[in-house]
Amino acid sequence: MFSCFPQSALTDVEMQMRGYLGAVRDAELGDLQAAIQRFVRGEVKAGNAQFCPSSAQLCIEVRERRVMRELIARRAASQVLGSSPPHSGGEVARRSRDGEGDTLRDVIAG
Repeated sequence: MFSCFPQSALTDVEMQMRGYLGAVRDAELGDLQAAIQRFVRGEVKAGNAQFCPSSAQLCIEVRERRVMRELIARRAASQVLGSSPPHSGGEVARRSRDGEGDTLRDVIAG
């Protein structure tokens, strides 16, 4: 990440690294990599995209990546178990797409 963002002449890189390592000590590697990629790509709205994020900004983004990963895993697990709530118009949309069931015109006409 340091190679992608300019450093101030006053920046103590070693202290900054210690801050980052302390902030992400308990993070999953995948979440950390995803957060760094989002910063490098400019996808994170917080802070100045011209400079390295603070350790706090990185930690916040890592937590957001963890939450997203957990939500996706939870959704996938609920779909496998068949306990997910029906998606908005899921069955109706599928039946309509596949040519099954009544069309809206037929339902209105009675």
